[in-house]
Amino acid sequence: MTGGLFDVLRRALPGGRDRMIEIKSRGQLEAMRASGLVVARTLAALVGHAKVGVSTAELDELAETTIREAGAIPSFKGYHGFPASICASVNEQVVHGIPSRTQVLAEGDLISIDCGAILDGWHGDSAVTVEIGQVTEAERRLSEATRLSMLAGIAAAVPGGRLSDISFAIGNETVRVGREHGVTYGIVDGYGGHGIGSKMHMDPFLPNRGKPGKGPRLKVGMAIAIEPMLTLGTERTVELDDGWTVITEDGSRAAHWEHSVAITDDGPWVLTAPEE
Repeated sequence: MTGGLFDVLRRALPGGRDRMIEIKSRGQLEAMRASGLVVARTLAALVGHAKVGVSTAELDELAETTIREAGAIPSFKGYHGFPASICASVNEQVVHGIPSRTQVLAEGDLISIDCGAILDGWHGDSAVTVEIGQVTEAERRLSEATRLSMLAGIAAAVPGGRLSDISFAIGNETVRVGREHGVTYGIVDGYGGHGIGSKMHMDPFLPNRGKPGKGPRLKVGMAIAIEPMLTLGTERTVELDDGWTVITEDGSRAAHWEHSVAITDDGPWVLTAPEE
């Protein structure tokens, strides 16, 4: 779940504030990996179940069952009043889509599924975009561009760097992939990644673009949810009357990919990666 919704996370943090960022021990990061595996297994189940004719409410029920059977708690359910265990954002919905019985997946839909779990007090948070049947080539490339931008951001999450090095890597990869296909992707404005650990949303807020060399120094023991959101059109969004669902202002389709990542001496540790 993106931290962009909450004002407390809508700020650029100067380096002097890095003392507020939670630093985890190796044992605590291993506990986060356990929660991350619950999220990874849940998303794998949802990807396998997301097909034509399936409602987003069905996906939500499967997610809650999978998480609770693992001995964990859905992070999202009840969080600031959110009513479900996943965010299910279809087509022009960017993030925070509320699952429903009436939202039934159809051929050619693009759905972003965001999932979080708490295990032994530690959070995992991850998102994937899933193609339902045959989508257009432009939409397939949009999802892949978003995933590649996330991976570029992950690669920049190394000790000694600055927070905005991750932002720069994400934005730079977005532009690179777009140029490769003659497209300008919209980088959703005002939403981004966040610190994660003993809470789901923590300092620092991570923009999905920016100049390198700014913000807090990246230190071993930090954990950050890295989550680009791209569109086939505008970067501008509108929040619906439900108080949660965020859609593109121009109705263009969007994609969202996310992993929770720990900064270690051995490089980035993707805490929500599948076991393989």
